[in-house]
Amino acid sequence: MVLNQATLKRDGVQDYVSLRATALIILAYSVFIVGYFLLTPEISYEAWTGLFSNLAVKAATFITLVCIMVHTRIGLWQVLTDYVKCSTMRSVLGFVLNLMALAYVAVGLFVLWGV
Repeated sequence: MVLNQATLKRDGVQDYVSLRATALIILAYSVFIVGYFLLTPEISYEAWTGLFSNLAVKAATFITLVCIMVHTRIGLWQVLTDYVKCSTMRSVLGFVLNLMALAYVAVGLFVLWGV
């Protein structure tokens, strides 16, 4: 029985759309945070915790963290396949760097929901 390999692997169009969509979400979140800094007269701990105690900001931050992880995974895969020719080294680097991206999201969640 022959399997269609295209269904088991990533698609270039899917990667392209995922990169652009995650970049837009990251950009929107960055504009929001910069706007908050510019429009808030005094940034204090109370103002910062007040911002992040809002459920909508927590949800937006979580979505942005996941988008950063997806964006990083696709970008790392592209860079590693272009520049690291040894498949063993590429696999090890991919595993370590993807694990770091996952750890960043996990730490971000602990910090985010700890507020």
